[in-house]
Amino acid sequence: MPNDPSHWGQLPSAGPVDPYIYEYRLACTTADQAIFAKCAVNLPACTAAKGGVAVWWYHSLRGKKTPVWAFDSGPTCIYDEKPIDVLKEIAARIEHEFKQLPVAPATIGSQPGPHTLRGNNTNFYANATEQTFNITLLGQKVHITATPTTYTWNYGDGTTLGPTPSHGAPLPQDRIGEPTKTSHAYTTTGKYTITLTTHYTGTYTVNNGPTLPIPGQGNIPSPPLHLTVWRAITRNYADNCNQNPTGTGC
Repeated sequence: MPNDPSHWGQLPSAGPVDPYIYEYRLACTTADQAIFAKCAVNLPACTAAKGGVAVWWYHSLRGKKTPVWAFDSGPTCIYDEKPIDVLKEIAARIEHEFKQLPVAPATIGSQPGPHTLRGNNTNFYANATEQTFNITLLGQKVHITATPTTYTWNYGDGTTLGPTPSHGAPLPQDRIGEPTKTSHAYTTTGKYTITLTTHYTGTYTVNNGPTLPIPGQGNIPSPPLHLTVWRAITRNYADNCNQNPTGTGC
């Protein structure tokens, strides 16, 4: 392409019958060069010309109130224009996109449950998993990984725990009642609702490029767990039920 400041480079066809409008964005950035082989070929010739800039082209249906851009072609070269940096735009939008993902919430378990005793340690634990998602953002393939990292517990009696990295774990049957990092002992009887928020951190890649961190967190609430707390009463009796079957406690 000659160095012609009056020309935008290899603009996709946009004749009178073309149903699309077009937009260009910065191509062959440092991150792009590690991903796209075309950049190694196209970029040197483009930048060698004064004012040449490599771009990706995108198209959207004409007449839409809010354009929906899809990748069209590139990289090609334009002159004397300032294109949009796609990777920078994705980085600016990725936190919002991360918080919109349908991340499955953790489930809550308790030992014992759904009934426990006042004063005893009730063990709570969360079952949370790492999850992955593939989305298209600004015409690019974006792979997102959501990883559970911390947990905030609310035991329903005004007591909370966290955020804490402890998700807890089930105990063997012969150890139920032992204190754990996520256990709680209720001081009064009644019905309680236990809630949990799992805090997910995220990473993403663009077109199978390097893994990048996502700012902020995704805070995912779990379905509540309902628990009834009872009291235990112990009494001693002197009657021998074999000798006095109608005695107290027999």
